[in-house]
Amino acid sequence: MDINAFDFHLPEELIAQTPLEKRESSRLMVLNRQTGDIEHRHFFDILTYFRPGDCLVLNETKVMPARLHGVKEDTGAHIEVLLLKQEEDDSWDTLVKPAKRVKEGTILSFGEGKLKAECVGMGEQGGRKLKFSYDGIFYEILDELGEMPLPPYIKETLDDRDRYQTVFAREIGSAAAPTAGLHFTKELLEALREKGVEIAFITLHVGLGTFRPVSVDKIEEHDMHSEYYHMSEETASVLNRTRQEGGRIITVGTTSTRTLETIASATGGTFKAASGWTNIFIYPGYEFKAIDGLITNFHLPKSTLIMLVSALAGREHVLHAYHEAVNEKYRFFSFGDAMLVI
Repeated sequence: MDINAFDFHLPEELIAQTPLEKRESSRLMVLNRQTGDIEHRHFFDILTYFRPGDCLVLNETKVMPARLHGVKEDTGAHIEVLLLKQEEDDSWDTLVKPAKRVKEGTILSFGEGKLKAECVGMGEQGGRKLKFSYDGIFYEILDELGEMPLPPYIKETLDDRDRYQTVFAREIGSAAAPTAGLHFTKELLEALREKGVEIAFITLHVGLGTFRPVSVDKIEEHDMHSEYYHMSEETASVLNRTRQEGGRIITVGTTSTRTLETIASATGGTFKAASGWTNIFIYPGYEFKAIDGLITNFHLPKSTLIMLVSALAGREHVLHAYHEAVNEKYRFFSFGDAMLVI
């Protein structure tokens, strides 16, 4: 399938640069995946579309303040580091700018020496493998010195970094937020529970590969990035019970969707506790085994994310909905508005 089949015109001014004051006040487009019919609502109306016995699945990953500014110890030259993934030997895969200044053996210093790192190897796509040294607890030091790694299309400074974190974030490890979850408040989740909706949690640590463009003309040739996921026995039981009792499974975000579909694909459609790495690539033609609906944001043209949504609702329905979103001036991407596909 040609990559241009997922292209659409997106005016730059529709890319949301800052979050709204209230999380649940964003707009909500509701897309019927069978008919293509569209409704325009607000996110706090999401309660209307759930039934007792349904299950809402949330990704409880927590974004690391993964961008660090430091210097080369020998020259004092400024270096920016973006943490991507921790390896088993306690080293980190990172992106470094300017990369050409950081060779094996280079020592970097952050926060006037509170945190140091040695380059111990070269990584993929120009990255660097860094080994850190410090006194104390690494994540506490990172919380003090690091910045939130906002996506490259956001140019504004984020005053409150908690707004790039979901209210249910718990498992630290993401280089980016599972942004569909940013619309939920604790009060809205409690209202869903009171309506009889089960709330279940999985973890998928979002990598920066989610922002990388598809660089091939034929999408079948795209090499999907891998991300770590985990599902507990408790969540697996909730999902299996929901399915057995006729409830619907509705995921929040493409990350939750990819996790559930990875596990269900390996088990013939049931759920079990599992963890590992997934590079599942979902695009039209894929037969869903795990989910009945999806809450997601509005995505980039020609991205793997709009391909996943198109696999669920049909490419023509989704592109029509996106044209409608542009005409109605919906806000796009991480801090933007939401879509419910059901």
